[in-house]
Amino acid sequence: MKVAAMIGSNRADSYNKQLVEYMKDRYQENVDIDILPIEKLPFFNQDEELDPPEIVKEIRQRIKESDAILFATPEYNGSISGMLKNAIDWFSRVDLVMVNKPGMVVGASMGALGTVKAQLQLRQILNSRGVGVLTLPGNEVLIGSVQNKMDEQGKLTDEQTIDFLDSVVHNFVHWCNTVLK
Repeated sequence: MKVAAMIGSNRADSYNKQLVEYMKDRYQENVDIDILPIEKLPFFNQDEELDPPEIVKEIRQRIKESDAILFATPEYNGSISGMLKNAIDWFSRVDLVMVNKPGMVVGASMGALGTVKAQLQLRQILNSRGVGVLTLPGNEVLIGSVQNKMDEQGKLTDEQTIDFLDSVVHNFVHWCNTVLK
C-alpha cells in the first residue's frame, strides 16, 4: 500500500519527522511511505491555483498516485503548523486529490498530551469540503513525552508505544484493504 506522508514540521530534529521515518522503516513490508517535501511549497495563493508552481504539481501527482495519506502533526500553540495547513490548502483546491482517500493522523510532542489539540483541529480540517480525507475512528496516535520514548537515532524504544503503534497501523492497513475497497 502506497502512503503519501505530510510532516508538519521542518525542524531538523523534529520528533514527528523521526516518527514517520521510524514508521517508514518498521512497516516497509506492508506500507510504502513516501515523505512529501511540503516544506518546499510556497504560500498558497488562489491567484496561482489554476497554474501552480511545479512543486505543487509534483506533490499533487504523488498524492493522487497514493492509496492513503499519513499526516504527522506537531502542536504549535494548541494548533497544527502553518506549513501543514498550507499543504492542505494547496491540495484541497482545483484537483481534489485528497477527497475520499483514507488518512492516518499521528503526532508526537514533549508534552504529556501528545498533540491532542492539534489532532482535533486537524481531523476537523480533514473532514471539511474539498479535503474530505477519511479517518479511522478510535485509532489516534498521540505520543506524549516523546523525548523519553525515542533513542538518539529517532527510534521508538518504549514497548507500550511500539505495541500501540503496531496495532493502529495494522488496523489502518486492514481498514484500507477491506472496508474501503
